Amino acid sequence: MHPLLSQTRGCLRTGSRCHAHFATRRAFKTSNALYEELINDTPSASSSTITKKVATRTKKKFSELPKQLVNADGSFVSPLPEWTGGLEVSSITKHPDELQLRESMTQSITKVRRSRKKKIDDASLREQADDTANGVALDTHTDVIPKPRRKRKPKIDTATKVVEEPVSVVNEPDTPLARDILGNLARFPHCILLTRVGGFYESYFDQAAEVSRLLNIKLTTKSWGGQRVLMCGFPLMHLNKYLKVLVQNNKRFVAICEEFVRDRSLGPKGGFDRRVTRIVTPGTLIDEPFLNPYENNYLMAITSEGETRTALKGEEPTSPPIGLAWIDVSTGDFFTQRTTLQALRDELVRIGPKEVVLDEDLKDKPGHEFRQALDEEGFFVSYIAPRRDSELGSEPVDTTSDDVVSHLEPAIALKTALLSSAETTAVKLLTAFMHANLLEYMPRLASPSRESSTGRMQIDAHTIKALEIRESMREGGTTGSLLSVVKKTITTSGTRLLARWLCSPSTSVVEINTRQSLVALFKSRTHLRADLVQYLNDIEDAARIVQKFLLGRGDASDLLAICNTINIWTSIQNRIRLEREMEQRRGAPLENDWASLDALLTRVSDLGDLARTIDRALARRDQDTRSPVTDEGAADSSGIDGFDSTLTDTLDGPSSPSGIQGNWTIKPEFSEYLTNLHATLSDLVNRREKLERRLQAEYDAPSLTLRSSPAQGMHVHIGRAKRDQTKIKADPQFIQISESASTSIFFNQEWSQLGAQILDTTTAIYVAEREAFETLRSEVNVHTSHLRKNARIVDELDVTLAFANLAEEMNFVRPVVREDTSYHVVNGRHPTVELGLLTSGRVFTPNTVSLSTDAPIHIITGPNMAGKSTLLRQTALITILAQTGSFVPADSAEIGIVDRVFSRVGAKDDLFRDRSTFMVEMLETADILRRATPKSLVIMDEVGRGTTVDDGLAIAFSAIHHLLNMNGCRVLFATHFHELADMLGHSEEDKGSGLFRAVRFYCTDVDETEDGYFAYSHRLRPGVNRDSHGLKVAQLAGMPPSAIGIATNAMNWLKARRSEGHGVRSKAELRSLGQMLAETQHSDTRQYITVPSML
Repeated sequence: MHPLLSQTRGCLRTGSRCHAHFATRRAFKTSNALYEELINDTPSASSSTITKKVATRTKKKFSELPKQLVNADGSFVSPLPEWTGGLEVSSITKHPDELQLRESMTQSITKVRRSRKKKIDDASLREQADDTANGVALDTHTDVIPKPRRKRKPKIDTATKVVEEPVSVVNEPDTPLARDILGNLARFPHCILLTRVGGFYESYFDQAAEVSRLLNIKLTTKSWGGQRVLMCGFPLMHLNKYLKVLVQNNKRFVAICEEFVRDRSLGPKGGFDRRVTRIVTPGTLIDEPFLNPYENNYLMAITSEGETRTALKGEEPTSPPIGLAWIDVSTGDFFTQRTTLQALRDELVRIGPKEVVLDEDLKDKPGHEFRQALDEEGFFVSYIAPRRDSELGSEPVDTTSDDVVSHLEPAIALKTALLSSAETTAVKLLTAFMHANLLEYMPRLASPSRESSTGRMQIDAHTIKALEIRESMREGGTTGSLLSVVKKTITTSGTRLLARWLCSPSTSVVEINTRQSLVALFKSRTHLRADLVQYLNDIEDAARIVQKFLLGRGDASDLLAICNTINIWTSIQNRIRLEREMEQRRGAPLENDWASLDALLTRVSDLGDLARTIDRALARRDQDTRSPVTDEGAADSSGIDGFDSTLTDTLDGPSSPSGIQGNWTIKPEFSEYLTNLHATLSDLVNRREKLERRLQAEYDAPSLTLRSSPAQGMHVHIGRAKRDQTKIKADPQFIQISESASTSIFFNQEWSQLGAQILDTTTAIYVAEREAFETLRSEVNVHTSHLRKNARIVDELDVTLAFANLAEEMNFVRPVVREDTSYHVVNGRHPTVELGLLTSGRVFTPNTVSLSTDAPIHIITGPNMAGKSTLLRQTALITILAQTGSFVPADSAEIGIVDRVFSRVGAKDDLFRDRSTFMVEMLETADILRRATPKSLVIMDEVGRGTTVDDGLAIAFSAIHHLLNMNGCRVLFATHFHELADMLGHSEEDKGSGLFRAVRFYCTDVDETEDGYFAYSHRLRPGVNRDSHGLKVAQLAGMPPSAIGIATNAMNWLKARRSEGHGVRSKAELRSLGQMLAETQHSDTRQYITVPSML
């Protein structure tokens, strides 16, 4: 083999397969020069002589080969200058904290002194050796390679078993990679740094131990500059898996450091630049696969205009206005609101941010009101200094509602306003945090939408949890919650909108009636509803796809998703128009409900041109393969955004045109330039096929194929060498490169030149496709506002369709909503409890509740387990569903607008904050008495039960008095204090008297049989039940019969004394009762009074 050709093979094999393009191009030039030299210098001889020379030269020693490449004219290639990794020492900008960090990092380096016989004095050679160990191949050939010595084992004292480590001088690792890592650690000390090195993300120094522990991966060490440092790593494919563990589960900040080639012409041999492109936090997730598609991932900032003023004696503390700004980075939803300190917790629970940002000044103030509110609700908090150069705050704010009513109420739909001072500060703080963490993925923010508390029902933090609107209190998930019952939505974005509606129902009668009209229209048209649901099944999450494009991410599959979604929007409009036309042809009178649907459709923007543009540009394939035209090539070390491996695979594939032209993303007809390139490529492919067939026929070699590889470049492959290579070896146009037992590989100049043209054309097509993709992505970004608006409209359509399906399946009815304070629900049902009972084969007992201006308060008494708490909760849930726009579980319903819903139900303590169960109960009661308005709905269960009977009765009475005379709201008050009815003046008509004549009394009861069995009657009736039947609940709970007997005896004695008129029992009487019951237990166990079990 020719020595230069042998050297070429060695040089080509040093390149990695993922950089095939550059290695193959060098192979073309070198191979052509070799061919010319062989033709010019080799004397004419017979074929056998030439073959013999080639075979002889393959046996030469490596030291006899040239050490430089040869140009086409025969001259030697000039050697490259000394490579220092692309970083000059003088050009490195040290971070102020870098020196301190480097000193701390060196403390974690394991000190090992290595004794070497030969030391390398050349600093550049040591650097090259380190980089080669990291997977970077260099073009420098050296004759002296330091031979590593086996590390000397430390001496062990057999007496004390203590390892005596040799003393060594700690030297900081001085390689490009080490300098990059130390610099990034200094710039982002609060983050876990993951640095990309080839096909892995790696962590070093002290952080490696923490990352290894959190991710449960192996911790190892790495040799740097004669020292061993801690490190761990994982493959690229596992990044999202471990980000979920670090960010979502452990609430850590993760800085992602990517590598970029410095010179694309040199590829990885030219070195890498490494920089942090993004910091991943719980609130800045973009499109990670572990991001919950059914929930918004909000990032919120909270600021205030000043400090809270200390209250004087007899006054309430006053706080300055508080500004809220929150955004979902994955969808682009951006909101602001002005609130108060008293309502801050309610807003936090309603919005549910995944991360809350505060001013850095509050980091050392754990007693601040913001910190206390966030700690109590368990939100993750971050800190940052606000940006002083922000210009936000002077822009007009979008106050347009996302709902259908915005088309019907121009008085509130097209307003613009300026952000308040508190909101402006919150927006500045929010954008500062986003700039500091999103870095290269910072999107262009649209104007925020201002939310107002006047247009929606306010539900306090405790009520959202107690009513289990979004998640169950027992299991913590959505199972058993109101959302899980009414969730009949099809799209993920529709589910997110439904959750927002349930937590903030509307207080506009026009808006509520508009939503209900849509529900009624779809409920009465089964076939239309089924067709629309089928269309929604194929819709993608357009809001998140658009946001990906704005962040510079996304690929061709996302473009196709946008195109398909636009086409489905058009199909939905056409189907609705067809339904209306068919009704007109039948002569059926058009209902008023069509007006709401027409208003919805008129707001849909026509994006057919955008869909047609994308459809004309993208090549649809049956198999969903990831396009090489992506934005993630920056992290690819190939240098041309991931194209190189695709080009190599193209040339390695079959020789048919489909083998080369089967993976294109953009259609050739997209532009004249692409059309010409594809025509040129098609012609070159045909020439390749003809050349292959000609060579097969001319040399009688059926197994001959024309191939390409990074190691051999363009070569001729003989599959059955013994049979087909005889004539080829005899021809000087073929130079043998390698040979195995069954195959042979030859160099041929004609195929080498043709393959180079194919490679150049293919590269040009991929570059043109990249430009075409950027053009299409820019086109989508131009239509961002229209795409988002259409997506919101379809979300509303999805929610109203879900309400219609829910009403059909669960027999819900349309409520009548008015601008008054009435509440009349006939045979209402608890939606969650009813569904649970139906799944177990049982039936829910409905109840009628009627609250009016003359009777706004109902006092409910009755046994335990008889359904009092269920009745209270169902009353609140029916109100929430009605004002959300849904139908309600009842036979009929007339509901006056409720501005706020309050609840005091359930029992829990907060020992961590030194709050007993009774203290928590009193805090909730006090909050209700302070904030309830005449249009509010209050449900209170067993107020005062956590203390003595006298104290509890007094507190319950005072609460009723305040709610009736001060708040004037609608109240359902459940209690076991039947004495409270006497204090309120209970009469035979089950009404109060005097100042409490507006109070009504209702109760539940227990149905008992003659043989001692009983059953709960969950039906509500007028009256007062003075027996709570607590012993029956104890019996159902499995209390021992002996304990039940003693309790029954004690209860009978107490009731007898009360019937005799002895209301107050003396200490002596009670002591005597206790002794008597104890003696009875010890004397005769047969005297235990047992109660038959309930069937």
